[in-house]
Amino acid sequence: MSDINNGMTLNLPEGLFKIVDFQHVKPGKGGAFVRTKLKNVRNGAVVDRTYRADEKLEQAIIEKREMQFLYKDGEEYVFMDTGTYDQRNLTSLVLGDATNYLKESDNAVIQTYNEEVVGVDLPASVELTVAETEPGVQGDRVSGARKPATLETGHVLQVPLFVNQGDRIKVDTRTGDYITRA
Repeated sequence: MSDINNGMTLNLPEGLFKIVDFQHVKPGKGGAFVRTKLKNVRNGAVVDRTYRADEKLEQAIIEKREMQFLYKDGEEYVFMDTGTYDQRNLTSLVLGDATNYLKESDNAVIQTYNEEVVGVDLPASVELTVAETEPGVQGDRVSGARKPATLETGHVLQVPLFVNQGDRIKVDTRTGDYITRA
């Protein structure tokens, strides 16, 4: 437990967990212990656990590969490893929210553990084209007013009133929020 760091992944009996936060505690009486906040890699659930300082836990080695999204084939997304040119099909269930921001020829970092995909890293923000939204009305400049917009990926998000169909916008991939016009 003395070698743990934030971001490290552990292989526990309940599954794979990433360390979000930890704190070493040395009380005046008794043995030292470590309080941890762990996030389940597969379903995103966050749990708090306490471990003795002398306890041993197995670290999971997560392999990260940069892959390029080629095309969507039915319900599957086809990726190509940029180093070996091997192709891999991934379902939207495995990719999660990343499907809202992926367009053809985009790169993503695919995280695998024992050949099982456990996560996808996207850039912090992506530029996407607004496929459909209500037209902005001249003089309609109410502060903070929003309207729904459908992006080229099919994802719907709230944008300011001045954004029109065909505009390129920047979207935060972590929160799914509009950032600015590109």
